[in-house]
Amino acid sequence: MSIPTQTSSGGARIVGAASEPSSGPGPYVMAASTLEGDKVYSSDNEEIGKIKEIMLDVQQGRIVYAVMSSGGFLGIGDKLLALPWVALALDAQRKCFVLNVTAERVKDAPGFDKDHWPAMADIGWATTVHDYYGVRTQWRDDPTEPPEAGGVKL
Repeated sequence: MSIPTQTSSGGARIVGAASEPSSGPGPYVMAASTLEGDKVYSSDNEEIGKIKEIMLDVQQGRIVYAVMSSGGFLGIGDKLLALPWVALALDAQRKCFVLNVTAERVKDAPGFDKDHWPAMADIGWATTVHDYYGVRTQWRDDPTEPPEAGGVKL
């Protein structure tokens, strides 16, 4: 399956959704709590983790990251990764997310542990994470353009 790295709206892409709207919420509008525990697969179809949290940009009113737990056993020794929301696709048929990178690339991804979260509003940190996954940061003007080399466009 080929998953684009961006959508024109700056949100996660939805694949496998019915063409007709459902009678209830989802997959276009969903409660964040229903996504917790959803599996995440790499672009090469390997299970790489599960969604632990959804992180919001409160001032802009949009989702910025999904925090994924990867590795470990029963929550012990796992690594947390902040996945830019635009790097994900929701597979509505399989009820999972697909990240736009391979499982091998995820192994070297910048991560953190549950007791030492990064300052996710820090532009330097956010730029590093977004660039790692090959997607634009949320503060750039046009979310369909690739990341710029050499700095942040504010």
